[in-house]
Amino acid sequence: MNAEHTNYDLLYNPRLTVKGYAQIVERWQRDAQKARAHLGCYLDVPYGAHETENMDIFLARGPSKGLLMFIHGGYWRALDKSDFSFLAPALADAGITVAVPNYALCPKVQVRDIVMQLVQAGAWLYRNGGNFGAPYGTLHVAGHSSGGHLAAMLLACQWPAYARDLPKQVVRAALSVSGVYDLREIVKVPTVNCDVKLTERAALVVSPAFLPPATDAPLYTAVGGDENEGFHIQNAIIANRWKRVHATNIACPGDNHFTILDQLTRPDSALFKTVLRMMGI
Repeated sequence: MNAEHTNYDLLYNPRLTVKGYAQIVERWQRDAQKARAHLGCYLDVPYGAHETENMDIFLARGPSKGLLMFIHGGYWRALDKSDFSFLAPALADAGITVAVPNYALCPKVQVRDIVMQLVQAGAWLYRNGGNFGAPYGTLHVAGHSSGGHLAAMLLACQWPAYARDLPKQVVRAALSVSGVYDLREIVKVPTVNCDVKLTERAALVVSPAFLPPATDAPLYTAVGGDENEGFHIQNAIIANRWKRVHATNIACPGDNHFTILDQLTRPDSALFKTVLRMMGI
């Protein structure tokens, strides 16, 4: 492997730079099992016809004040919605209905296919969130890593072109944690693109950095102080390209690509408070 490729791997692959990342994911999975056992929830609710098109929905404790769709990461090629149930308890306690969709994974599908699955999930939640106690018209999105990319793509979606019954602003606001926005960079990351199989042309089509926000719905961003430099570069790119709707960037000193997500389980953390502020709670 030549030096340029090695550099891009270290820029963008946190599994190569975070010691003990596997133990962090195992902890998430253990906590996720507990959450599913103790929370009021509907599991594997279909939002489409494909076997991967289903979501877990966790009910707010008490009257719901809003609906949050959380999109998991894994570089479009790994992990499962069930790994992220651990995020639901603290959010449910704050009065938030939480939906965690699954989607098909690369290399079986391409990134553009995943984008369209999340559009379908968002449309389904907009239409059906009220059946799970969420107030109508309160859909917000948060995503981590590749899920952060997908969250931004939903703000670029022309919803009425997708379905005539949908308004321009299906998603009220989005939080992208450790997201990627110029996917041409991922083409240069061998340890990731071996599965994702992006070309320069395909990457451009699904890069929020080269798409205009469809409405004035705000985008909040965050990146951990200890993350790979590539995620800091990506964060700066979207803040610059989407100046018109970029609400703020949340500093997360001391967090790496994985520990940053734990903030969403702690009501006193900067990210948790940002979700509440974003949702007007």
